[in-house]
Formats: sequence, C-alpha cells, structure tokens
Amino acid sequence: MSAPVRSAALGDRAAAALVFGSSAAVLVVELTMLRLLAPYLGLTLETSTLVIGIALGAIALGAWSGGRAADRNDPRRLLGPLLGVSGVVVAVTPAIVRTVAESAPELLTFVAALTILVPGAMLSAVTPIVTKLLLTNLDQTGTVVGRLSGIGTVGAIVGTILTGFVLVSRVPVSGILLGLGAVLVAGSALVTWRLRGRWRSSGAVLGVLAGGLALAVAPGGCDAETTYHCVLVVDDPANESGRTLVLDTLRHSYVDLDDPTLLLFAYIRTIASVTDAAYPAGEALRAYHLGGGGLTLPRYLADVRPGTHNLVSEIDPGVVEVDRERLELRTGPLLEVRVEDGRLGLRRLPDDSRDLVVGDAFGGVSVPWHLTTREAMREVRRVLTTDGVYVANLIDHGSLAFARAEVATLGDVFDHVVLAGEPADVAADPRAGGGGNLVVLASDRELDLAAVQRALDERGTGWTLVEDEPLDAWVGDSPVLTDDYAPVDQLLTP
Repeated sequence: MSAPVRSAALGDRAAAALVFGSSAAVLVVELTMLRLLAPYLGLTLETSTLVIGIALGAIALGAWSGGRAADRNDPRRLLGPLLGVSGVVVAVTPAIVRTVAESAPELLTFVAALTILVPGAMLSAVTPIVTKLLLTNLDQTGTVVGRLSGIGTVGAIVGTILTGFVLVSRVPVSGILLGLGAVLVAGSALVTWRLRGRWRSSGAVLGVLAGGLALAVAPGGCDAETTYHCVLVVDDPANESGRTLVLDTLRHSYVDLDDPTLLLFAYIRTIASVTDAAYPAGEALRAYHLGGGGLTLPRYLADVRPGTHNLVSEIDPGVVEVDRERLELRTGPLLEVRVEDGRLGLRRLPDDSRDLVVGDAFGGVSVPWHLTTREAMREVRRVLTTDGVYVANLIDHGSLAFARAEVATLGDVFDHVVLAGEPADVAADPRAGGGGNLVVLASDRELDLAAVQRALDERGTGWTLVEDEPLDAWVGDSPVLTDDYAPVDQLLTP
C-alpha cells in the first residue's frame, strides 16, 4: 500500500505552478521542434501535422500513465524524476536531432518523434500526479480537477504565445531548448527538496551540461537563427568578394560584393535574361520582388539599369539583418526592403504600378502556398502594367507535380506563359529530368522568345524555353491552385 500523502507538503500555489509550468513547457517543445526540424523536413503541412500529432499523443499518454502511476505509487516520489528526466531530454534534443539529420537522415523522423514524445508524456503526467496530491476530500474532486485543468490550459496558451511571439525571434532554437531543460532540472531539484527534504538532481544537471557541450560539436551551425531560417553566409574560396547565402540547407543566393553583374546560379541568369530581352537596355524599371534572400537581382538591376526602383518584400527580419551585416546591403530611395509577408505586400501596391514582378520566395522543401494561388497571381497581374512581366523561380523534383500545377495556375490568369529550364526537365515527360530550378514567365503581352533564348545562350545557362502546345502537354491535367484548394505540400517533391 502506498504511503499516505500530505497535501500541505505541496500547497495550492506550488501545485498550480507545477501544472502551469509543465503544460507551458510541452507547448514550448512542440513549437520549437517545428523550427528545429524545418531545415531538414521543411516547414510544411506534413511537418506541422507530424509534430502536432506526436505532441497530442504525448499529452494523452502522459495524462493516462501519470494518473495510473499516481494511484500505484507515492506521488511525491514521481514529480522530481519526471521533471529531471524531461529536462535532460529537452536539453540534448538540438544536438541529437542535428547529428542524426546530418549522419543518418533516414532515422530523423523516428528520433524526432522520440524527442517530442518522451518529454511531452513526462510533463503531461505532472497534472494527474499533482491532482492526486491535492485530492484529500472527494467533495472537492470537481473543484480540484477543474481548477488544475484550467491552469494547465492557461499554461499551454502562455507557452504558445511566449514561444511564437518572443522566444523564437530573440533566442536561438538550441538556446530555447537548452534553457528550458535547465529550468526543468532546477524545478526537479526544488520539488524533490520540497516534498522529500533532499536534493537529487546531480545526474540531471550533468545531463543538461552534456547537452550544452554536445551543441558545440554537433553539426548545423548557423551565423544566425532567425524566425524562419538557419542562416549561413559562406565565403567563396575562388572569389574574395563572393558570398553564398544559405537558408537552412538551400543555397539561396550568391552575391559578389564588388560586381553585382556576376550571376552564378542558372535561375538568376535566366531571370536576368528575361529582363534584358523584355525591356530596352539601360531602361529604368519599377520592380517588385516577392522574397529577398541575398537581393542578388535587385543589385543587378540597380547596376545595369540606373534609376530602377526595387521594392522587396522579405518576411524574415533576420535575413535582412544578415544582408546588412554580411552582404553589405544598402537601402535607400531606389532600394526599399519591407519586412512583411509577400501576399500582404502585394495588396498594398497600387494598380498598374510595376513593370516587373519577381517571385523568389519558394524554397526547396517548403513553399508559402498562399503565394502560389490563382488569387495571388491575380494580385500580381493587378499591380503589373499592361506590358508588365512576372518571372518566378520554381523548385521541384520527381514528377514536378507542384511546378506543373503552378504553371497551370498562371495559364489561368495570364494570356502568355512560358517555361524555362533544363531540356530534360521541360520535356514532354517531366519525369525524364532530375528536377531542381525552373523559371516561369507570365505576361499579357507576347514576349520576344528568340531574344530571351539568345540571352540564355549568351549566359551559358544551357536552358531552353517551352510554350503553347508543348507547354500544355507538359502541364497535362494538373490542377489550378486556389486559396480554397492548394495542396502544395502534397504536390511538392523535396
């Protein structure tokens, strides 16, 4: 038979703090794991579903098993170990996940599930155990259970808001988890001392220290962990002024600090070729850019077309800060960078106000779906002049289902749509190619494709253009994406 419990040993305030804190911690872990996994699995609907589903399963498992354990054991013996072990697991999670992602990616989903499930279940077991400690009178069962349930829910809300609005934007992901682990271990020591009159957390403290040391040697280092990305700037050993901006695992931009006309990536050379062929040489443009990255193309347009006004919508303030500090970004009247969502930025622009719109917000493993839809493309068409051109970088692999759906969507909005890419990727059977970058052009005017192809050849892209019937065959029966139906994450092949 279990030893009798004394509710006074815990107290209502301490009980409320335990339930509030443990519930908040579960949500901190859940939201932070979304960010930790994004560089490897993408910030997609599937990733979010996976993390949320496992977290909910952990909460259910913890509540169930915690209640059974409280009935069979002295609850005072359980709280300290639960907090301590969960703190250690949380603290070592960044090092474990990043190491597995780099060395054994096929195990990443399984390992990530464990790093959510174990601490989530342990922390969720705290509420039924604390409830058991406070239940000394059956006449108060409803009051105690209801109060603690409400406190736990408020804790989860606070954990969600604190993580989403404060922590992720100010503290590196590894710092959040390591700090939370330390807080849980400290709570374990305090609870053990309060309930049992002794300290028993030396092993847990060593576990947190081990997690911190492991981070020093774990892969996945960043120059900056922003709200959306792990950002790394890599110097080009072959070019003293060359820099590559890496967002998560994707080489997003190459910038030559001394020569903005040096365009390394084929898709950037293609977009530049389109602008060169579509507008008279040297003519100043009014350009709008959906996505900033390293701002390679705005720099290019400013150099070859003096007087061009470049307006950039970049959702990640951390990327803009890295651009300023590491890539020598200088904004002014002719180069404006707004930290905002591109769809909202589009809505702010007047009708017929832009000669060129460039879409470069799509990553290799995640795509902001609301920038892919018919409604979004109608906004692009609205802000373009009659002769304006929309040029977008698409990334897809395999059957290119997402890229084909996006081209179908553009064909539903614009009079003329053209696709540029490697010959194998734009062949009648898109599965013949390896995938990667494609560039789609859309306009209500007919472009001089011969001039575009000459510009592509002069830049050595090796890319070709497809339009009309061959493009229709390439698109096939792909769906038109809308705000009501845009299964981008399901169509996209990383």
